[in-house]
Amino acid sequence: MEIAQDHNRRVWDERARQGLLHTRTARDDEFDDPLKAINGRGWIDGELAGKHVLCLAGGGGLQAPLYAAAGAMVTVVDISPEMLEQDRRVARERALELQTIATSMDDLPMLANASFDIVTQPVSTCYVPSLAKVYDEIARVLRVGGQYLSQHKQPANLQAAPTPFPSGYAVTEDYYAKGPVPPMHGEFEHREKGALEFVHRWEEIVGGLCRSGFVIEDLAEPKHGDPAAEPGTFRHRSQYIPPYVAIKARRTATPPLGQAATAGIVIP
Repeated sequence: MEIAQDHNRRVWDERARQGLLHTRTARDDEFDDPLKAINGRGWIDGELAGKHVLCLAGGGGLQAPLYAAAGAMVTVVDISPEMLEQDRRVARERALELQTIATSMDDLPMLANASFDIVTQPVSTCYVPSLAKVYDEIARVLRVGGQYLSQHKQPANLQAAPTPFPSGYAVTEDYYAKGPVPPMHGEFEHREKGALEFVHRWEEIVGGLCRSGFVIEDLAEPKHGDPAAEPGTFRHRSQYIPPYVAIKARRTATPPLGQAATAGIVIP
């Protein structure tokens, strides 16, 4: 959906310019042990030296520079040029090498088949209407046996009201809606102000991953809830509605027949 892509590009460019939530770059202490900083769950297999890593929809100067500092050969894809500029700036400051590509996460023709050992993706799939297209592209560019480490917004996180009713947080959005949920106009930590986001059902998040040639090896729900938090805050809402899910998956099947290899093009 081109309209959503253009809209969300502008939203994230502005968020990066203003230094809003989820646009921070990696800290000095994280560079002291970059592998530890990016492998808090212990999901990454072995060392990263020499591995090809795709940070998908992962611009902003946080993940990609840390992977590069840990020895990986890194390509970072993001729809926002401003977020990618933060990666390039941190890389220059740290004398790191990484490649950046400004494109949508579901449109990767410039990347060759089976060219990555790891694809890592922070919370971002909510910004595209079709999760299947994202998974198909990841399956194509990831080598058999490679890891796909991802985080997603849980469906209820996008369905439920941002502020509480007396008895809790009401579900107000259609689980089966095809279009984006109404954008948020206030500042809420579980949503990005003004962005267009899509509810992806569990059938799409988990089932679609399996259908695309992956096996799920682990699944975690990051704990953000605090029952003592002020009602209406992110921490209080997260006690009732878990905001995210993290999935460790491995590419097991060969790419579907008919997928021709494409030349690898890297845009600095």
